[in-house]
Amino acid sequence: MLEIQGVRVVYPNGYQALASVDMAARNGEIVALIGRSGAGKSTLLRTINGLQRVTEGRILLDGKDISAMVGNDLQDLRRSVGFVWQEFNLVDRLPVLDNVLCGRLGYNRGVASLFRYFSSADREIAVRSLERVNLVHRATNRADRLSGGEKQRVAIARALAQQPRVLLADEPVASLDVELSWHVMSDLVRVARDEGVPTILSIHQVDLATAFADRIVGIAQGRVVFDGTPETLTEDALDRIYRFDVPADLRAMRRRETAPREAVAV
Repeated sequence: MLEIQGVRVVYPNGYQALASVDMAARNGEIVALIGRSGAGKSTLLRTINGLQRVTEGRILLDGKDISAMVGNDLQDLRRSVGFVWQEFNLVDRLPVLDNVLCGRLGYNRGVASLFRYFSSADREIAVRSLERVNLVHRATNRADRLSGGEKQRVAIARALAQQPRVLLADEPVASLDVELSWHVMSDLVRVARDEGVPTILSIHQVDLATAFADRIVGIAQGRVVFDGTPETLTEDALDRIYRFDVPADLRAMRRRETAPREAVAV
């Protein structure tokens, strides 16, 4: 279980990115973070994997305070937190399998990692991760030969290869079209539930959040202003999250039947 307790982040210039955030994610639970750009969603994700130090508060993973980790403990934390980035962050000139194997680098320190040496066990993990996202047939292709949707599925496989204790995704489908977004989100949520780890997604598309997440957490100006199930995300809640500037398409989305969510659950 992942617990965030009173987390506050203030940057050196005095800007407060997060103001006493409290939330939790149970094992196997999919939590979607929504809110306007600059609300603090990405900062919150970065505090979980140690890329951003907290000013106050604690982040507990299975009861252990990970927000205070430094040195080797921090490195061990980062290898156990799978992160799916918006920009894919693949090495274009390398084959797909080699990109997935990068998820094993945290387990191969020293000279072996410099020469990208991986054991047969590491390679088996990478192949299984590709199988989970239905891309093992692309294992020998260069990453720059893939479509955007395929690249993001490789990024998901790389995160799975870390055998993560927590899975994070920062705007994982922002650069994809609508159809590809649904496919990629379906793959991401399916494997996250199979892994049974706490999973937190930062996402702008509210319709995708309500279709795939178990819980929605709305953030405005660094504070949690909504925490509930997709069914309880009312227009009033959207007003609080988006500060009375809810786009018309979001209002229309709340009036539609949630048929895509039912289809996903089948």
